Amino acid sequence: MQATPQADFSSGVSLDDLPDGHMLAGKIGGEDVVLIRRGESCFAIGAACTHYHGPLIDGLLAGDTIRCPLHHACFDIRTGVALHAPALDPIACWRVERVGDKVFVREKRPEAVGSAPAGARQAAEGPAARATAASTSSSVARGRAATPGSIVIVGGGAAGLAAALTLRREGYANALQMISADDSAPYDRPNLSKDFLAGNAPDEWMPLRAPEFYADNGIELLLGTRVASLDASGRRVTLADGRRVAFDALLLATGAEPVRLDIAGAAVATSASATVGPGAAVGPGGAASASAGAGAGQVCYLRSFSDGRALVARAATARRVVVLGASFIGLEVAASLRTRGIEVDVVGLERVPMERVLGTEVGRFVQDLHVSHGVRFHLGTTIARVHDRRVALTDGATLEADFIVAGVGVRPALAVAQSAGIALDRGVLVDQFLQTNAPGVFAAGDIARWPDALSGGSIRVEHWVLAERQGQTAARNMLGQGERFVAPPFFWSQHYDVAINVVGHAESWDSIETDGALASRDCTLRYRRAGRTLAVATVGRDRASLQAELEMESAQR
Repeated sequence: MQATPQADFSSGVSLDDLPDGHMLAGKIGGEDVVLIRRGESCFAIGAACTHYHGPLIDGLLAGDTIRCPLHHACFDIRTGVALHAPALDPIACWRVERVGDKVFVREKRPEAVGSAPAGARQAAEGPAARATAASTSSSVARGRAATPGSIVIVGGGAAGLAAALTLRREGYANALQMISADDSAPYDRPNLSKDFLAGNAPDEWMPLRAPEFYADNGIELLLGTRVASLDASGRRVTLADGRRVAFDALLLATGAEPVRLDIAGAAVATSASATVGPGAAVGPGGAASASAGAGAGQVCYLRSFSDGRALVARAATARRVVVLGASFIGLEVAASLRTRGIEVDVVGLERVPMERVLGTEVGRFVQDLHVSHGVRFHLGTTIARVHDRRVALTDGATLEADFIVAGVGVRPALAVAQSAGIALDRGVLVDQFLQTNAPGVFAAGDIARWPDALSGGSIRVEHWVLAERQGQTAARNMLGQGERFVAPPFFWSQHYDVAINVVGHAESWDSIETDGALASRDCTLRYRRAGRTLAVATVGRDRASLQAELEMESAQR
């Protein structure tokens, strides 16, 4: 029997109403709480995920963990500790007391600090993880001290911040520097093309930590600072201004840079401070390429917080916009601009939007969804030339636009790794511990190409949640913990009121198994190759997405 949302857990709950493995929603002292039973033990935790406040009552229990249905954050139900990104903060926990055949929720426990120890994480994740950990030989600790005297993180994006937080939560107390070319402290990049551009998220929602957080936690954050070169054997980086920074361990998390196009007649809009994303790399000519912004040019890009603010400012007075690129970022930008009432034309070389990533069926579903919201598509063509507000396409059509947003992909920022002679293959090559071929130098996020046990190949993936999780694993491995990276890629894409969740990574497939109907917004699609499921996309089936992620994790252990 399900308790009502207003049930007062301080009055007690009968164990008959809480079978093993079940959850109940209720309140304690005016706060929303989820009560969970695992065998003879019961746990009370905060009802909302600390990432985007997803309802944990609708999540998935796995061992002693609970996973959020929105974006797959994972928490320890015993301690509240956030085990896996995108949540970076713990959930609240309450003491539970059993009296006879009833359980009572009592006082709130002190907030959890730190990450769960490796043993606790493995216990929560099950025997397969424990067996893997026991049999793993840690190559990451060889040739250096288990606790580095100083650590440098090159990059201030998802992977960099997650690594810094993990290091401090794991008890690392030595010198820690984060060097970022961005002019903003770490922020919620996925939101740039979603609620922030749509006008539903103000500026103050975007930073992932308050300004004082970094000093309070001994993290020296160097913003607007570029790395000119890395000497891996000498354990130092040289900054663009000539300063040298020594390290005992280093994480490369330089992220990716937008692919920039040379469009006849078009000038690139520039912001007050040109940035190249979260990394700290200098371009081939020694200068950073300009970022989109509030300048007079027609072509804008969306990668940094500065880009986002400039684009919001331009959208405030725009009537018509052309979006170049019909994949995830381009279409999320289109949806956000339509939310503002702006007329949008999407131009792309693709035959069907997102066909290469998710197949024809999903692509046509998303295209139809955008068309129903007034977006006009021009596919199989691109921009030939721009003159003032007139945009000429290669198929002869002409569009009107106050400005153009180009979303045609990104490239990994590899200049720093190249300067050190680190092994590259369309990204920075790392082992299962995310270490490069240079001892003590790790890589995570958009630049990292790692061995993927699920597909049997080496992959590089540009997803926010994956970057955070790699940052967390790399941080623990810099401390000598020898943790294999086994998290499958996960991302979500929001289009109006429809969210598409994707777990896994399929660069190609020989079949797509469909359960349900996209038209009903209730569907699971499995992308299979040689009899193996490599990726699962869901619409309206959050628990199915969570279950797919859990199955992929288990398959890699």
